[in-house]
Amino acid sequence: MAEARDESGEVRARLARPGLEVAPTLLGWTLSHTTEHGTVTVRLTEVEAYMGEDDPASHAHRGPTARNAVMFGPAGHLYTYLSYGVHWCSNVVTGEDGRASAVLLRAGRVVEGASLARHRRGGRVKDAALARGPGCLGQALGLHRGHNGMDLLGAGPLRLRPTPDLPPSHVASGHRVGVRLAHDVPWRFWVDGDPTVSAYRRSPRVRP
Repeated sequence: MAEARDESGEVRARLARPGLEVAPTLLGWTLSHTTEHGTVTVRLTEVEAYMGEDDPASHAHRGPTARNAVMFGPAGHLYTYLSYGVHWCSNVVTGEDGRASAVLLRAGRVVEGASLARHRRGGRVKDAALARGPGCLGQALGLHRGHNGMDLLGAGPLRLRPTPDLPPSHVASGHRVGVRLAHDVPWRFWVDGDPTVSAYRRSPRVRP
């Protein structure tokens, strides 16, 4: 038990840095969700950094609210929100306590529980598309509002597990997707050439 606590403390310390530093290192990590129906595990292939009060595109840009309180720490917890009233999007909280920072989980490869993920996503969805896009990733994992604030590093149903860092040559970066403000910063990171990565789409609210 002490060994498990030491390991989770080490991982939390790795996450307790600004989201922009943490984001590319999360590629390849796994996120699992276990329910009465089984376990689905996704290996992360695309993420996006949001830098709190210093980032006009962040939900925490204007400071703490009831909605974004989880983003202000501690690191290693899940921040979920409903996008366009349809999709539940999920973020790993990063950074120091009291200073908002988070990494949006944009896409991944389902490496465990594909049949359950497909049941949630639809029978005709191809393997590479089961968790492609933040809403689809949340749906494949069965995430919702009730998971907001949950610790990802404990013994609960949600478990985030690290893997060795990918070589820099395997990581690509570019503009963030679907945001109007600070859309052109290269704070989206993905596994180069991986078919599960979502397509880039600029927000229609951004003027050409």
